[in-house]
Amino acid sequence: MLHRRQFVRFACAGLAAPAIGGRARADNWPSRDIHAVIPFSAGSSVDIVGRIVLDPLQRALGQTIIIDNRGGAGGVIGSAQVATAAPDGYTLLVNASAHSAAPAAYPKITYDPARDFSAVASFGSIPNVTVVRPDRGFKTLRDLANAARAGTFTYSSAGVGSATHWAAERFRIAAGFKGTHVPFRGGPEAIMEVVSGRVDFACMGMSSALPLIADGQLMPLAVSTPTRSTALPNVPTTLESGFPDSDYTFWNGLFVPAKTPREIVDRLYAEVRKVLLLPEVLAKFKPQGIEPMPLTPTEFDALIRKEVAANFALVKAAGLKFD
Repeated sequence: MLHRRQFVRFACAGLAAPAIGGRARADNWPSRDIHAVIPFSAGSSVDIVGRIVLDPLQRALGQTIIIDNRGGAGGVIGSAQVATAAPDGYTLLVNASAHSAAPAAYPKITYDPARDFSAVASFGSIPNVTVVRPDRGFKTLRDLANAARAGTFTYSSAGVGSATHWAAERFRIAAGFKGTHVPFRGGPEAIMEVVSGRVDFACMGMSSALPLIADGQLMPLAVSTPTRSTALPNVPTTLESGFPDSDYTFWNGLFVPAKTPREIVDRLYAEVRKVLLLPEVLAKFKPQGIEPMPLTPTEFDALIRKEVAANFALVKAAGLKFD
């Protein structure tokens, strides 16, 4: 952060004009409505978690946050819009693990998630859960894997390169079967294909899956995190089920366009950390199995760079081909 004493020294060196302009914007921020793009459909896991955080965040900032769901292409369509927005703190991006998967899944992507965005704060991690219709007769994840090896199974996702797609691919590779990926614009559409029986299984975000599990429309076979979820404590992990290297951590977080003043990034980070400790937020997070993931902006940026490289490796290992 630029301290006032340093600022004065820079001004005396002839840098006053640009520095004053940037600092004035940061000092007055926010002075009007803020737009937050969620690049997945309403009702998706990213949308649910994002709205839980953004509602108290707008109260903390004293300005309305207008949410814009721009689903499609595994989050790329909405993210591309934010990548080219003015870096003034008035356009935010709520995204998930799909953010770091996009370059590997979409070779013609027009932005770089590490270069064109500044990470602000992670909201937390949430398991993906492998679900099937109860009447399919699968009692365990191994039952599903054995059946999938004997035939060609289909699996749906919230879009190519989404966390739901990547979680399914990691399980498929670990279990050693071929399958047909059926992508949709968001989680709600993808999960209803499993409920209808038109798709064999999906590795969906906990937020989208839990209501359908609770009312008996879906059966959970395993969660993707290294340890069991507090929301489904009796459901084993994919690792426990006997599939090494099948785990996949799905996170949600907040981003702004690159070159957004650091003072704004730091203010957003501080306010989000306070929001995540609010009893009302914790109460909504708990039943969805959302676990704390406290990262500073610098640590979050580093995670994005690391995951971008890991996702390229996953695509190569899976033999996936994208246009």
